[in-house]
Amino acid sequence: MNAAVIEKWKTPIPRLTGREGRTVYVYLPECALEDRARRFPVLYMFDGHNVFFDEDATYGKSWGMREFLEGNGVELMVVAVDCNHRPNNGRLSEYAPFSFYAEGFGSVPGRGPLFMDWLTGTLKPMIDRRYPTLPGREHTFIAGSSMGGLMSLYAITAYNAFFSRAAALSPSVWFAGKRLRGLMRETDYTPGDVVYMDYGSGEMRNHEGILRAFTQTAEILAEKGVYVGARIVPRGEHCEACWEEQLPFVFDTLLYPGFGAESGV
Repeated sequence: MNAAVIEKWKTPIPRLTGREGRTVYVYLPECALEDRARRFPVLYMFDGHNVFFDEDATYGKSWGMREFLEGNGVELMVVAVDCNHRPNNGRLSEYAPFSFYAEGFGSVPGRGPLFMDWLTGTLKPMIDRRYPTLPGREHTFIAGSSMGGLMSLYAITAYNAFFSRAAALSPSVWFAGKRLRGLMRETDYTPGDVVYMDYGSGEMRNHEGILRAFTQTAEILAEKGVYVGARIVPRGEHCEACWEEQLPFVFDTLLYPGFGAESGV
């Protein structure tokens, strides 16, 4: 009997960190090894080091993604890319769709578009060549938390040609929220697009006005014709353990009405 596997390899992001290798995690479901003709939807994720393994996670606790997918028989691939661990706001800059200035951070250049150009222009074609993917946008999703959640909202907006569904857990919509919402208002989303959003009630205290920013973001998406699942998580906090608990809701939304593997041609 085969088991699901997680491949782990490095590749550079030249425009962001030169030749430095960035870790990529690729989850293949068990059925991919049992039937080589099958093809699968792909979920791209930010902060890849926090997705699968506690020993790789920043705070020693991952999302437990493998256990969830295997335990629930979810038939899709996950491609999770490590964040920028360099000092001087490396991650913050890479996951910022727009440049900004904030007390405690100073001036932070928004290099999110550079990261997304690499993900869609270099990484995705590489994954589609190497693995049994369903490459079309209707089977290509993106997800993340915190700044990664913000980037997921940005991705399905600015890179809508590539992604049809997004999950944004505890998205940092307090950051440059007006610019993102302005971009959303200007975007013609594709009919059938889906967005899952949540925010923990316990973390609302961290940023002034976050409830209003969160609800405004969900409202704009709905007005633009996007199918939105938006939740306030009771007592939810800003941590991987809480985000792991939301995975049933995430996948119920992303995979509705039953996206899954298909036979190869």
